[in-house]
Amino acid sequence: MTVQRMDNVAIVVDDLDAAVAFFTELGLELEGRAQVEGIWADRTVGLDGVRSEIAMMRTPDGHSKLELSKYHNPVAVVAEQENPPPNTLGLHRVMFAVDDIDDTIARLRPHGAELLGEVAQYESIFRLCYLRGPSGIIVALAEQIS
Repeated sequence: MTVQRMDNVAIVVDDLDAAVAFFTELGLELEGRAQVEGIWADRTVGLDGVRSEIAMMRTPDGHSKLELSKYHNPVAVVAEQENPPPNTLGLHRVMFAVDDIDDTIARLRPHGAELLGEVAQYESIFRLCYLRGPSGIIVALAEQIS
């Protein structure tokens, strides 16, 4: 048996509306929002009394999804380091291909995006950058130039 597909990547956020606005500005589409609670949720995630709200974001091509989750109960746990560096163990970052990296950064700045370094060029193929988005999420952007 093999994997059929990767369905989505889930990220826990502290402000769901801000995260939805950020990823909408990036170009993802809000597929829907829902409340998640009940014994099935408790059993699935291994926590008691789960009550959360999720927003499912879809890439324009329809192939990838990002699930943004806001936990109301139990309250989300803050990582030991508030803004861990890119070499921290665990989920590293989410990368998106964009048409215009400079325009994308400019549109995301009002939503709190901050560059971790700078826009760099890899040979004559890509322009790349890492930025920090809502809830400390590291988002990578790649603009193909050749």
